[in-house]
Amino acid sequence: MTVNLVYPALALIFWIFIVGLILIKRRRDALLSRAVRPEQVNVSTEAYPIPARLASANFSNQFESPVIFFALIMLAMEVKATSHLMTLLAWLYVASRIVHTLIHIGPNKLPLRGAIYGVGMVALLGLWFGVVLAVV
Repeated sequence: MTVNLVYPALALIFWIFIVGLILIKRRRDALLSRAVRPEQVNVSTEAYPIPARLASANFSNQFESPVIFFALIMLAMEVKATSHLMTLLAWLYVASRIVHTLIHIGPNKLPLRGAIYGVGMVALLGLWFGVVLAVV
């Protein structure tokens, strides 16, 4: 059923909003605690403390590979590549993005973060392959 792919897409959009709220809170906290002054971040955000910079970097990440995810979801729905496997791959990608965020804005362990990123990319490749198979 086509609508099955809508749910992971909506979940990822919701997660992007959550990451945006985390970013806002961390920047606000930095300003309120006077860890940074507004004039220090008018042009560049490099003066923010590391927690706010990590949240900012992760928020930016939400507009990189997820663009491919959203395109693949739309293509999959268009060509009726909406099997249970495609739905599972979509949810796997969403889960990988959530875990990636939690690692990135938390302990920021690069090897673990990279491995989770890799899982998400494999899921994207699987989605792409499913779309290709549907059209050949």
